[in-house]
Formats: sequence, structure tokens, C-alpha cells
Amino acid sequence: MRGSKMDNQPQIVGWAHTKFGKAPEEDLTELMGVVVPEALDHAGIGAADVDGIFVGAYNNGFSKQAFEGALVGMAVPELAHVPAVHLENACATGSAALYAALDFIAAGRGRIALVVGGEKMTATPGPEVGDILLTASYRAEEGDIDGGFAGVFGQIANRYFQQHGDHSQELAMIAAKNHENGMRNPYAHMQKPFTAEFCNTVSDKNPLVAGPLRRTDCSLVSDGAAALIVAHPDVAAEMRRAIAFRAHNHVNDVLALSRRDPTEFAGPRAAWGKSLEQAGLALDDLDMVETHDCFTIAELLEYEAMGLAERGQGGRVIREGITVRDGRLPVNPSGGLKSRGHPIGATGVSQHVMASMQLMGEAGDMQLDDVQLAGVFNMGGAAVASYVSILERVK
Repeated sequence: MRGSKMDNQPQIVGWAHTKFGKAPEEDLTELMGVVVPEALDHAGIGAADVDGIFVGAYNNGFSKQAFEGALVGMAVPELAHVPAVHLENACATGSAALYAALDFIAAGRGRIALVVGGEKMTATPGPEVGDILLTASYRAEEGDIDGGFAGVFGQIANRYFQQHGDHSQELAMIAAKNHENGMRNPYAHMQKPFTAEFCNTVSDKNPLVAGPLRRTDCSLVSDGAAALIVAHPDVAAEMRRAIAFRAHNHVNDVLALSRRDPTEFAGPRAAWGKSLEQAGLALDDLDMVETHDCFTIAELLEYEAMGLAERGQGGRVIREGITVRDGRLPVNPSGGLKSRGHPIGATGVSQHVMASMQLMGEAGDMQLDDVQLAGVFNMGGAAVASYVSILERVK
């Protein structure tokens, strides 16, 4: 391991993941009932071994049933008496739940924690989905933006284009890359290839959605759930698999877009800087990254924030093939949110599962060669809550 700094941090020892898309399960409870037993089995533990449960679900109107922490015990009765809490942090809800579980173990309050992230979105009518997602913006100023949350990122794309020129072609290339990767992912919502030419052409099948963003620039409304088991390193040492956090950091920025330059992605930049410094690594040391491509413009801006390019030069990264599967730093080999899907509460957990699968050599057709270090970036709102994990296989 390249100068490993494992310290005494909790480790990932098991996981589970549903297929994302329009799920047959009727609600979040049923989705949890799928992934929780599978995650326990994958880790080789039983319900009696779990000391705490951390649930990530955005909700905010997707379901009339709240109190999501208690739903795990409804889905798996053997867990009904285990302390459980619900966390929400916009599109970074899953990572918020995971980081709370890491703190729980690091503080000595438990030895093994279960993290579950999930969302049931497709049962909600489209206009309501758009309005619900706007709750992740500063509604006092941004609540009437046309196009819902896509409109927020449409405005960001417009501003970026005004500052640095039209990058529609590069956004199309990012979309095509992620759809090609998603073809290899059995969990992906959309397993369908799209050429960059198709993604860059406005048509009946690919209309403009908001600003310069087309349908192929936008992530999908999805159902799904993912789960992780995290354990104290002393416990993980006896497990079948263990993934350590070389670093994990959470940085916030101002919610209102009017009070910052929304194309700067200052929060993501700071989160990446802190995690790379904490890990004692440079970006070039990473073998892959799972990043938060809720919209293609987000992935382009994240290239700049993570340090692959200077501001205004993110398009060069995809043009030079740096982030494709066989590039210098593959980004979103799972297909990302764009192809894998984006059930809000599940996304951050899912990203960590995808990276862990690569590190363990268990990613099937998605598998890259010799993955030793993986980065994960999960973002809440328009670069408001930024989480960066750097993961490394221990055993």
C-alpha cells in the first residue's frame, strides 16, 4: 500500500445494492428489506452484531411516511431494537449517513454499524418531483426557477458558457462516456449507449430541459437502495474483506447561489484538498473516482475542483480522454448518476459501494485493472455540502 495511513478509522466490511430504476418494491421499507439482509450476509454477520443503524433518505415529500430510521426495524424485525437514526443532507444524504456511522464507531459507541440509503421517487408525478428537488436549493431566491433543479444547473451551465465559451460538445462527451460505462453495470437504471453526437443534438428524443442542458445532460429519477456495513478495525481484521478510509472530509458552502460564484465549486475544491492532504496523496495517486454527475456540467466542474484542470479548462479533460475507462483517471466507471441513476438517499452509499467493489476486485464487467486507491465525491445541493472519501483495500 502506498504509504498507508490507516490510523484507527472504521472500515467497510460488506455491502449490498438493488438495481436502480423503477423498482417493483412499493416503498422505502420494502427497498430496505432487500438490501439489509444481503449486506449482513455479505459481511458475514447477523442482526445481533449491529450496534447502530444510520439511514439516509431525502424524502421531503416523496413519501408521507417519515421517521425513516425506524423503518429498518419494520423491514427486518431482528433489528427493531437497535438504535437507529435518520439523516438528510440533500443529494449527499447517503454520505451524511455513512459519515455519522463512522463517527459513531470512532467515538467508541459501537463496533459495527449498518448504513442504509434509499429513495422511492418514480411513484411521484414529474412536476411534484421537480418541486421536491428544489427544496435542496435556497427557495427564497431560487424556488421559482424554471425547470426545477435542472433549472438551477441550467443557470450554472449558462454562466460557465458565458465565462469560458460553449462547452456543449464536452458535456455530450461526458454523457456518452457515462452511458457507455453504465452498459457494464447490472445495477444501472439505464443500460443504453448514446453517442456524443446524439447527446449533442437537440431533438424530440433529446430536447432542451433547462438552459443549454439537454435530457442527456440530466440524471435520472430513480428508485433504489444501497447498504454498507462498517466496523471498528479490530473487528474488520477478522472479516472476509475490509476497505479503509485513507481520508474522509465534509465541507459546506453558502446555500444561496447569489452569494457566491456557482461555477467555482469552492466547496468541492476544499473537500478534495482536505482529503488528499489527510491521505498524504496527490490526485495522480488515485486509480479511479466515483463523482456526483447529477448533471454533466457538474462533472465538468468537478474535474476542475478535484485538480484535473484549471478553472475554465474542464472540457480539455474529457477531450483528452483522461477520465474514460482506460484513461489516466477513470471517472464514474459505474456509469455515475447519469446512467446508474440517482435515488437521492441512496446515491452516496451507492458510490461507496461501487468504489469498494472495484477495490476488492468484485466489480464484474465494470472492473478496472489494479485499483488500489479510489476517490468518492458526493454533493448536496449545487455544491453546498461536499463529501470526499479516499478508500483503500486493507485485506
